[in-house]
Amino acid sequence: MATVDRLEDAEWNYAEVGAMASGLPVGYHHVRRERILGHGQATFANASAQLLTWDLHRRSGLTVAASTPSAAEGTNVLLGFGWSRFRLGIPCRVVRVLDEEARQGFAYGTLVGHPEAGEEQFVIELREGGEVFIVITAFSKPALWWSQLGRPVGRAVQAAVTGRYLAALRSRDS
Repeated sequence: MATVDRLEDAEWNYAEVGAMASGLPVGYHHVRRERILGHGQATFANASAQLLTWDLHRRSGLTVAASTPSAAEGTNVLLGFGWSRFRLGIPCRVVRVLDEEARQGFAYGTLVGHPEAGEEQFVIELREGGEVFIVITAFSKPALWWSQLGRPVGRAVQAAVTGRYLAALRSRDS
């Protein structure tokens, strides 16, 4: 498995870099899921901190090697899925950071070597009435020959990992 420093010159493996900011492009599988985390400013701040410092990914069972301790535009991140010699390296780069009063999060895009091509966005939202949600949105398609052949398995893995992301954050008021 490569190391995060080797990702500095890695190229994107899809053409629509940054498309998450304006909508989901055609020709990709789209995912949008959300879960309520709790209520109030403290829950929003706690969940945002966990998300932006990669805790969401670690608590989901992935290993994380990132070029910065918190998500920032241009951060390279090498996620690991699996165990021991069967660990799959998942290279990504942050393309966008949301830093708004009631929305915090980021989107990353896939780099060459990632089994999928596309972007995934993670946002913590403080909605009217004080409810705090995590919202995960993605667009993707197989990028490697074996992920193309195993497309149904890839969709199942994506759904399972998204479910783990949704369950991973801890709320202060629950």
